[in-house]
Amino acid sequence: MMKPAGAGAGPGTGTVEVRVERPQRPPVHPNSARLRARPYYRRWTPWLVPAASIACVAVFLVTMFVNDCPNRSAGNCTAGFLGRFAFQPLKENPLLGPSSTTLLKMGALDVSKVVQGRQGWRLITCIWLHAGVVHLLINVLCLLFIGIRLEQEFGFVRIGLVYLISGFGGSLMSALFIRASISVGASGALFGLIGSMLSELITNWSLYANKVAALLTLVLVIVVNLALGILPRVDNFAHIGGLISGFLLGFVVFIRPQFAWINQRRVAPGPQAAPAEHKHKTYQYILWIVAAILLIVGFTLAIVLLFRGYNANDHCSWCHYLSCVPTKKWKCNSSPTTCTAMLQGNTLNLTCEGKGIYRSYIVAEATQDKIDQLCNQLCS
Repeated sequence: MMKPAGAGAGPGTGTVEVRVERPQRPPVHPNSARLRARPYYRRWTPWLVPAASIACVAVFLVTMFVNDCPNRSAGNCTAGFLGRFAFQPLKENPLLGPSSTTLLKMGALDVSKVVQGRQGWRLITCIWLHAGVVHLLINVLCLLFIGIRLEQEFGFVRIGLVYLISGFGGSLMSALFIRASISVGASGALFGLIGSMLSELITNWSLYANKVAALLTLVLVIVVNLALGILPRVDNFAHIGGLISGFLLGFVVFIRPQFAWINQRRVAPGPQAAPAEHKHKTYQYILWIVAAILLIVGFTLAIVLLFRGYNANDHCSWCHYLSCVPTKKWKCNSSPTTCTAMLQGNTLNLTCEGKGIYRSYIVAEATQDKIDQLCNQLCS
């Protein structure tokens, strides 16, 4: 209560009272401080994706050390100045890398060894191997470009799950369709990350502003990369398997609550409070359940069929075109054409790796030109 200046106590004058009221603070919700301090959409510091990229490079260096082209190959090695790390001849491996024998020794995917030899671990180890420098650079750059953004948004746990499970799914698909050659590379895991981006966009559809533009961009990227997969020496079945696995996983691990639900958690309850919002939309729950069921059933069925020796090409006569379409400029014989020569006296023993062809020739003089000619006849 205040008394204005100049106000006296004489007759006819009275005391004027002025009341000053301070606005009351609104009631604070018990959890509002915690929600402001730790918002749901946090940014993670990426470390798993760079670590995976470094691991791929390290494994490739170890593979080249084991390959030891100068001491193990009869042909002229490419980039011989690298010594033990020199590449196989370009005719044998145009991607600047090791021999198929070395890749097999390091854990490449070979169906016969997985099924008959019960070496199921090859379905995982092949993800970390690469056929050459060109193959390695493409995959590592794509992993850094795609994976870092996803890890910043969703964290290392969920990105790690998508990467490994998608890579495993790509290996399963490849093993069911490609029987005559080995397979290596992280392409299946990379396509899994791309597929998870598409499903994340779909399941969190209401949170995006430019929905149609983002959807068309992702679809275009997927179509272009799958189209490139029909070229020879590219395992497009691993791409397809990883893409499907990652697409289903995205519905399971990348589901986000709605903004309306987050906002209502920040506002104190009162008589004028809006109707309670659900954490997720109904369609998000449906997609989560359907995707989880398809993942479990699909992986279980694929593993059982693989270890029973099932060849998917026997029931799909056109499926091989998904991985390679023959043209006048190239053939789709994906079997390795590595020819190993061994001379014992005047007997030249030639082995065509991958096709299982072994022949002996009686030669008076085993020149390099003669060996190359016989190898071309044997492996063609």
